[in-house]
This record gives sequence, structure tokens and C-alpha cells, in this order.
Amino acid sequence: MANEIEKIKDPGLPAHKHRKADLDPKAADRAERQVSVLFLLSGAGTALFIFAFLFVKTDTFVYLPILGTTNAHQLFLGLGMAASLFFIGMGMVHWAKTLMSDTEVIAERHEFRSSDEDRQSFVDTVKEQASTAGLGRRKLIKRSLGFAGLLAALPGVLILRDLGPLPRKALNKTNWDKGVRLVTDPGYRPIKASDLEVGAVAQVLPELPEGTERTLENIGTDAVLLIRIRPEEFQLNAERLSWTHEGIIAFSKICSHMGCAVALYEQQTKHLLCPCHQSTFDVTRAAKVIFGPAARPLPQLAITVDAEGYLVAQAPFNEPIGPSFWERSS
Repeated sequence: MANEIEKIKDPGLPAHKHRKADLDPKAADRAERQVSVLFLLSGAGTALFIFAFLFVKTDTFVYLPILGTTNAHQLFLGLGMAASLFFIGMGMVHWAKTLMSDTEVIAERHEFRSSDEDRQSFVDTVKEQASTAGLGRRKLIKRSLGFAGLLAALPGVLILRDLGPLPRKALNKTNWDKGVRLVTDPGYRPIKASDLEVGAVAQVLPELPEGTERTLENIGTDAVLLIRIRPEEFQLNAERLSWTHEGIIAFSKICSHMGCAVALYEQQTKHLLCPCHQSTFDVTRAAKVIFGPAARPLPQLAITVDAEGYLVAQAPFNEPIGPSFWERSS
């Protein structure tokens, strides 16, 4: 029994070794300056990230001996973020190892609800340990940590800026309008009904007036899927049926869930599938949602033919394109 008591008193831990900062005030001050320098380097890394995000163009390139020609925008964003997180972490580690208390504390087991005396003792201990960590008297660390911490939050705010503003009414209007011809993508050639066989699918765009620039943005918003099935396979009301031509029906290619490209067509079932989240639309029922998270059908483009037999739009889309959660006021 006596031997067991001795083991409890002396579990075999090595003797505690004091750090230089515990014994020498100059060493403590030196460690404080080192921690502050690390925090300031973290702030500099954040500043580099912000500078690259706001002022370095995405098409700017630099040559590095090892990496070769590299996109400067991405390079400095990565270096800035890495430096910001690395140095603030190193500063915290160095602070803990050199200045924070390393005294072992034993907490006795107690009831779940501590007594009022213990609760007050906890508050006193927190205040004491905060003082031991040096937050009160080591103002240089406190200020440099606050500086680095505030800057470290800014990249997240800036990255949110890349989500862009809500489209509001921007998606209410595309380049589709009455009489606009459907042209192939790629190639931009006018298309006739006879160019599509039953079961065929084609991506088309609106024919733009001469001199009008075709941008990636309007290609994305204008993209339409043409699908041809047998006319008797449609399950549409009279109005929707009048928007088709000889079994050819047209839908926006932008998924009504999250805006992905609806690009998969199952010929046997007449289903369109969005590969991002598996929303499935029934072509025979005006792209009605039959599976997945999409909340509404794909917008339909009413089509007909002109005097020369080319497919043209009867009118713009019947409703705004794009995901359901975007503003959809008309």
C-alpha cells in the first residue's frame, strides 16, 4: 500500500525544466518581439492576398526560374494566403512554447454542477491564466495579434465578392426574340427542321445582328437544346404544343436548380438530365421535373419556321432563365 501511494506522489515524470523566458526578462522580451514579428508577417501575407485580388489582373504572367511562366494573379493569391495562415499559426505556437504558462494543473473530479465557490474559482483561474499568458501586460503581442487577426478575416470577405451581385432582372432578357433564327453551335449556321432526325439533340444559339459581339456570357444565357421526338409522344396542352414544330421542342440549357448545363439526353425515356445534381426533366411534358432538387421545369422557347424554312423563335423565353433562388420578377 505504501508503494502505491509513493507511485501516485511520484508518477515518474521528469523534473520540470524552466525556459529562458521564465527566468530572464530579456529573453521574455525577445520572445515577445519574435511572436509579434510573426504576426506582422501574417498581416503582410494578408495584404499581399488583398493586393493580388484587387490589383493584379487575371491575365498577368510572370516568369520564375523553377516554375516557368506562371499566372501572377493566382501565384500571389496563393502566396499571400499561405503566408497569412502560416505565420499566424507559427506566432501562436511560438507564443505558447516560450511565454504561456507550462505549469501542469490537476483538476479534481467533481459533480456536474459545480458549487458556487468552484464557479467563482474558475472565473478567478481564467483571469489568472489570462494574466499568465501575457495578454494584459504584453501589449505588443496583443496589438500585433489583433492586427493579424483582423486582416486574416478580410480574404474571406473579398472571396465572397466573387459571387457577384444578384442578377435581379438581368436574366429576364436574352438575345432570343420574335423572328430570331436558330443557328448551330458551333458553326453558327441556320438550321432547318429537316436537319434534325427523330431522337436527335442539338445545341443552338440565336443568330446575332452583324457586328454584335458574341461573348461567353451571352453564349451561356442564350444556349438552347433542340430535341426532336414524334409529335404524338408529346403530352402538352394546346398552347405548349403550338410552341413546337414537327416534333421539335426547345428548352433553355441552364438548369433551374443551380444553373449547371443540362447536357444529357436519354433517347428511350425522353428525359433530360443535369449532371451536377441529377435533376431530371421529362421532354414530353414540357421539361417537367420528375426527379432531383430542381423546383421548376426548364424555360421553353417557342419556335416556328420562317418563309425560307429555317427555324426561328416565336418570342423570347416564356419565363426568366436560371436557378430558382435567383430573383425572378418580370
